[in-house]
Amino acid sequence: MSKFQKKGKAEMPELNTSSLPDLIFSILFFFMIVTSMREVELKVEFKTPSGTELEKLERKSLVSNIYIGRPTREYRAKLGSQSRIQLNDKFAEVANIREYVQDERESLAERDKPLMKISIKGDKDTAMGIITDVKMELRKAWALSVVYSAAQR
Repeated sequence: MSKFQKKGKAEMPELNTSSLPDLIFSILFFFMIVTSMREVELKVEFKTPSGTELEKLERKSLVSNIYIGRPTREYRAKLGSQSRIQLNDKFAEVANIREYVQDERESLAERDKPLMKISIKGDKDTAMGIITDVKMELRKAWALSVVYSAAQR
């Protein structure tokens, strides 16, 4: 007789899933690192002016951006090289700013609406008349908290 005898049927062992969470988290981290979240495709070029007394914004989710600058090369043939205003992903005129502010305000929670800020990201060579027109339209839209983007001098 043999020393080892089989008792009943041989059962298949269960699949070991102890390393499965590690694999899933590795894939998750890979996609978090590789994926970039771009909110707006810039269609204007701007070099931010430099400043000395700068503050960092705390809650960037409450900031809506208005970009002012020369159109990029692909749009320059169609629009010219004069400074243009970009709201989200499209070019706009000064008259469209009030509607833009209202749309941005409506997208916020009720408690965050008074904390909303408008950031003007303008080229340092942009004529001050365009920026003044934008500021006047922001006043008409009751967007009184305006910040200007600048680089550290």
